[in-house]
Amino acid sequence: MSDARTTDLYEVTMAMSYLQEGMTAPATFSLFARDLPPGRGFLAAAGLESALDHLSGLLVGPDDAEAFADALHRPLRDLQPLLGLELTGDVRAVPEGRTVLAGEPLLEVTAPLPEAQLVETYVLNQLNHRTTLASKAARCVLAAGGRPVVDFSLRRTHGTRSGFEAARAGAMAGFAGTSNVAAATALGIPAAGTMAHSYIEAFPTEEDAFRAFARAHPGPVTFLVDTYDTEEGVRTAARVLRDLGPAVHDAGSAVRLDSGDLGALARHARTLLDDADLPGVRITASGGLDEYAVDELVASGAPIDTYAVGTRVGVSADAPYLDTAYKMVEYDGRPVMKLSSAKVTAPAPKQVFRGPGYADVIALAGEPAPDGTEPLLETVMRDGRRTRPRATLAQCRDRLSADLAALPPEARRIREPVPPRASVSGQLGDLTARVRRALEERTRAAAGLP
Repeated sequence: MSDARTTDLYEVTMAMSYLQEGMTAPATFSLFARDLPPGRGFLAAAGLESALDHLSGLLVGPDDAEAFADALHRPLRDLQPLLGLELTGDVRAVPEGRTVLAGEPLLEVTAPLPEAQLVETYVLNQLNHRTTLASKAARCVLAAGGRPVVDFSLRRTHGTRSGFEAARAGAMAGFAGTSNVAAATALGIPAAGTMAHSYIEAFPTEEDAFRAFARAHPGPVTFLVDTYDTEEGVRTAARVLRDLGPAVHDAGSAVRLDSGDLGALARHARTLLDDADLPGVRITASGGLDEYAVDELVASGAPIDTYAVGTRVGVSADAPYLDTAYKMVEYDGRPVMKLSSAKVTAPAPKQVFRGPGYADVIALAGEPAPDGTEPLLETVMRDGRRTRPRATLAQCRDRLSADLAALPPEARRIREPVPPRASVSGQLGDLTARVRRALEERTRAAAGLP
């Protein structure tokens, strides 16, 4: 099925009407988050590459037109004007991995109005979902303070494709690996995994399970130690690891804690391992972890070497969506804006200039950059074609790492972060005021008011 059909029906009805009215002049739509979710000090931009794949490949074919006609209960001839529609315009966007703030455009599309309208739903979906996941993953990396974080989310994400995107978001944020074999293979990142409690239960004893696992996997091994009694599980793991010798237990082997008071259990496990002369054996923690739990464990000094995060990160449980919008800001050279209560938009195409300490300025696209700032939005499509190769995962990771390092400390906090607020340039502020006055005067005149 063509991705052209992956759209809300009202995009189709509007595009049809525009074509019927001859409204095909260029329009600019701006995609942005109105506000950050509670508990967020920043957003990590993601989803651009998949959005560009869609935009560069968009083509409404005969099957699409037929599907639209069926959905609208209209004869196929009414949908003929949409046949052959593709994106022929330009896209400017914040590259994947850059951090953004509330109100800052992540992407702007400038194209003939029906084209720019029809892509709204797909583009919003891609940037919304993936930016949500990347922002959550980035906070986990901050919380871990340099300790490895691994993605274990696949079994609980909202579908396998979402699981793949969670793994990619984690890799972009700096995760050390993923349990998702498909994602690890496709993305070229390490696959990580150990065993389930069912594996332990399948054997007569815990020790039998550990020894069998080591026979099947002679490299570094990780033993799950909390199936029955955690303390005894650590002792058993230590005994088996000592028998395997330094080539195994000093080469990255670990025990995994998956339940209970992870901080207290990790301290006790560390003591038992050290007493068994196994200082090189690491401790991995899993089980309902997210950045809040990781932050508490790190702050408590728990001797945990690796954190495996799953459900709460793969679905961004505390903030599962963004309040993003894709709004028209200019049509046929005329700046436009929305005046709805609590949803006012600013007119005209824009640029974001980032200064030191995230002193960001949202400005008109044509304004010169203030001294000491850099523009965030770059031209990524021109005349419907990409202007550069796809960004690699490593490039996205490097951008995010650099931007996170430059964030003010209060925005990096896991609990009660204080996000920076972008200011508005004088030119954009003046234009917004003029357009607003004109719209209010026009509204009053239409209502017959003075």
